[in-house]
Amino acid sequence: MTTADGNVSERSKKNGGQIELNPLFPSGDIDRIPIPSSSYKDNPEEEGEAAVNHDEPWNDEEEAIETVTRSAPKVTCCWPLAIACLTVPFLLAGALILLSHAPIYPYDFVLPNLTSDWTPQGGWRYMEYKWGNSPYRIPKSIQDQSDALARERRKHVKAAMEFAWNQGYVRHAFGMDEVKPVSKVGDNIWQGIATTMVDSLDTLWLLNMTTEFWQARDFVLQNLTYANKDVSVICFETTIRSLGGLLSAYSWSEDRVFLNRALDIARRIHRSFDQSPTGIPFGRVNLMTGAAYNDHREDFTPLSWVGTLQLEFRWLDAFLHNNETATMRRSVEHVIDTLHELNPPNGLYPTLVRNINVTTAEFANQHLTFGANGDSFYEYLLKAWIQGGKRETIYRDMYDKAIQGLHDQLVRQSTPSGLTYLIDIVDGESIHKLHHLTCFMGGLLALGAYHDPLGTDSHRAKRDMKTGKALTYTCYQMYAQQNTGLSPEEVQFLPGKDFRLEGDVDIHPEGDQSAYGTRPDADTTSSQNILRPEVVESFYTLHAITKDPIYREWGWEIFQAIETYCKTEIAYGEFPNVANTSAMPLDKMESFVLAETVKYLYLLFDPDSPVDILNTHVFNTEAHPLPVFDKLKAI
Repeated sequence: MTTADGNVSERSKKNGGQIELNPLFPSGDIDRIPIPSSSYKDNPEEEGEAAVNHDEPWNDEEEAIETVTRSAPKVTCCWPLAIACLTVPFLLAGALILLSHAPIYPYDFVLPNLTSDWTPQGGWRYMEYKWGNSPYRIPKSIQDQSDALARERRKHVKAAMEFAWNQGYVRHAFGMDEVKPVSKVGDNIWQGIATTMVDSLDTLWLLNMTTEFWQARDFVLQNLTYANKDVSVICFETTIRSLGGLLSAYSWSEDRVFLNRALDIARRIHRSFDQSPTGIPFGRVNLMTGAAYNDHREDFTPLSWVGTLQLEFRWLDAFLHNNETATMRRSVEHVIDTLHELNPPNGLYPTLVRNINVTTAEFANQHLTFGANGDSFYEYLLKAWIQGGKRETIYRDMYDKAIQGLHDQLVRQSTPSGLTYLIDIVDGESIHKLHHLTCFMGGLLALGAYHDPLGTDSHRAKRDMKTGKALTYTCYQMYAQQNTGLSPEEVQFLPGKDFRLEGDVDIHPEGDQSAYGTRPDADTTSSQNILRPEVVESFYTLHAITKDPIYREWGWEIFQAIETYCKTEIAYGEFPNVANTSAMPLDKMESFVLAETVKYLYLLFDPDSPVDILNTHVFNTEAHPLPVFDKLKAI
């Protein structure tokens, strides 16, 4: 921990300059996260609580009032202190007036102007957002200006979707799983089930690309079938991309073609439960034969693969509500019941679950992470609770216990700059890497705080909101600090150097090697960008809650970086090295680029969207929005 004079504390030195105990919430104190003073200097010693009102954008305006109120001297009036009794209230009132008027959002709103010579503006800007507070007031006049600019920016995002869809996918790969953006050919990498098409249906709908939507609908009706697919698919990926995409397309269009296909693919995925002795499904299933097995024929399967099926099968049952879909729903809910019974310490689940060769499910490793193989399991705990009208407490209880564990064990701050990030723990060892995948947690923490049953003024909600904002700022820096303005897949944090990319020197300063892990994978990072959505997803969620235009500004920077460095002649390709501005896009564009990244960017700039993430809709982990049960139209 860096002290007030800029030195590293003795406790920090013992951990290689990095804090192993939770620096934001020492001793489990749930509402202790440092925030800057009213002058917005970066002072981690100053602390406070955020005030939240669902009727207004979430901001910290009341935070200063509460802080002054708590710290005001308690004066007992007597003759020797009569003057103080008269003076203190006036001084306190004046302080409250000053502190309750935080500065108005100061940044200019400039009309979009995409140019070929765009260059990133660099990192370490907007440092007043680093600690997770909201430093500015956002009056309606500012919101209106932000909305007007956003409407102009969304035109450019829609143009990007039209370009990639029509020039790329439709022309070169229509009906196939993916289009290769450099070689201009199709690729059936997901076993030929039209993954990009199905995954993008609701993007087409929400961007008002009606001609393209109905053209895709006709293909689904006339050509998409799963009965003749003698192929093995990953149940998790097929559920979130195909089943989720079909259900969302049905929800928006009310065309039964999509619901019929959704039921068909759900039946085939559900057979992964049939032969499991533990009720934890196998990771793969053959769409034609129903043969199911775990990936690589192991006796375990990833946590996220079994804990990220619930929303989709519950939605299917809510639409159809018959005995068959009710059975499917019970199967996916039983998975949560089984995991709940395992009851790990601090609510944090290892990433692998053994589901065969045992009588009951058990953990198969000791890797704790909110990154790959764990991430969306925690996401679905919160979202299933919201989806069901906040009545099924098992989901919220498991989520809250996990988030307490996150704060107790995984939250860290970098040195010297104090960036908030989440570590992994592998076999008891801390791995100081932040995955791009993990950046979805900024938005999820904010969503959980907004819906906290204890109220948004509770210590827990304030803690989670601040951590979500602070983490999202770090994730923004993963983009802003790169030469291309694109984020790598992951970064590693080092004592005294914040984070680094693959290939940087001084991986471990002398004597500090144990501070960041000695495992072979502890000091390797990926400098590639694969156009993932998690950071803009958090921007979208945080903007919906706070109305702070800064999230739109950061999202616009990312969009410009994608346009500048990832655009090919027909679509957008992954980028091999975010530090190298001379590199060229790779011949790969995942279906989630159009299903998630483009969609979240568009929604971030769409103040007129029918999607209401705070009141009526829940996104599955593939960015497919569907109504909560209370708002859903059943058949």
